[in-house]
Amino acid sequence: MDQEKIKSILESVLFVSGEAISVAKLVKITGVVEEEIEAAIISLQADYGKDRGIVIIRKEQELQMATNPENAAMVDQLIKSEIQENLSRAALEVLSIIAYRGPITRVEVEAIRGVNCSFTVRSLMMRGLLERMENPKDNRGYLYKISFDFLRKLGIDSIDKLPDYETLSVDARIESIIA
Repeated sequence: MDQEKIKSILESVLFVSGEAISVAKLVKITGVVEEEIEAAIISLQADYGKDRGIVIIRKEQELQMATNPENAAMVDQLIKSEIQENLSRAALEVLSIIAYRGPITRVEVEAIRGVNCSFTVRSLMMRGLLERMENPKDNRGYLYKISFDFLRKLGIDSIDKLPDYETLSVDARIESIIA
C-alpha cells in the first residue's frame, strides 16, 4: 500500500474516532507495519502545518486529531454557544439512548443512531448531563451514563422514573427474559 493511501486511511480513522488511538491499533486496523504507520503520521503532521485548522497530536504511543491551538478562542466560542443553546435533536437522541440503554459505549450509541456522535457526547459531557466511566470489559474504551445533573434537571430522583423506562431499557428486557 502506498504512503498516500495509508495517510488517507489514518486521517479517516482518526477523524471518525474522536478519541486517542494507539499506534498498535492503527497497525492492526490497517494491516500495515509500524514503520510505515510512523512515516505516514510524520507526513500527515507536516501536511497539517500551522496554517491548517486541524493538527494531529501525539502522547506517547497514542494519536488524536485535534483543532489547531491557534484557533482556540473561536472553538471556545462555538463550545460555549453549544452549551448555552437548547439541545439539538441529535443531542436529545444520544441523551435518550444513553439514559435508557446506559451504561453504553459510544460505538454502541453510534450503531443505534447510524452516525458518528463523538462531538455530541463531548458536548453533553461538558454540559454535565453525561458521565464517562472505565469499561470493565475493554480497558481501551469508556462507558457513558447519565449524570446526577441530568436527573436533577429533569426533576426525578431515579432513572426508573423516566417515562416507559421498564419497557425501553435493555436491563428490563433482559430481566423479563431471565425471569
